[in-house]
Amino acid sequence: MSEQGNTPGQRRGYAGTWPPRGAAPVGGLAPQRLALWAPLIETLRQWARAEAGAGRLLPWVPVAFGTGIAFYFAADHEPVLSVAAVTAITLCAAAFFLRRHKMFPVAVMIAAVAAGFAIATWKTARIAHGVLARPMFSVALTGFVETRDIRERTDRFVLRVVTMESARDATKIERVRLSVKKGTAPDVGSFVELKARLLPPMAPLGPAATISAATCSSPASAPPVL
Repeated sequence: MSEQGNTPGQRRGYAGTWPPRGAAPVGGLAPQRLALWAPLIETLRQWARAEAGAGRLLPWVPVAFGTGIAFYFAADHEPVLSVAAVTAITLCAAAFFLRRHKMFPVAVMIAAVAAGFAIATWKTARIAHGVLARPMFSVALTGFVETRDIRERTDRFVLRVVTMESARDATKIERVRLSVKKGTAPDVGSFVELKARLLPPMAPLGPAATISAATCSSPASAPPVL
């Protein structure tokens, strides 16, 4: 709105506010930007409600479980099994008590991640065992034959060790894989006593090569005594 006025020199002028038309609203452009984002946010909320309804989030639980396993392999050091187990149980219990709350889907996903991490930690602790670090000579072994492998030149068998005695080393291992002369491998289930030269597991030959650390390749110095 403008008003007409007179100046001392008989000149006329107009005074008014600026700008008279198309003025920017109070608060600048922020309200306009919020008005643009509001429909998008509401659409995302509707999609999230539709995805969370009627059990649609159930297929994502295995994904969260696998993510927890991936977190285990990405850890800098071996996690403590008791801590991982207690955390997973606590989060699973929290998800159960929140089953009627709107945060239930989020709680389930977090609990699934913790469960995957704890299961991977438990599996590693379950299969942990001693591994031979250096060669051992004249080792007295007693144990039961678990498997036998008949080959063209030599025979091999896996011995579940009961006693292991060495004059130079006090290392104890649970199983060894022994090579003996052709036709001298004992039957599966036999209890044997023998002396052998034990060698540590070979290093992997490539990225895809895996060698079980639960066994030790070792040609025996003498055939087993049944």
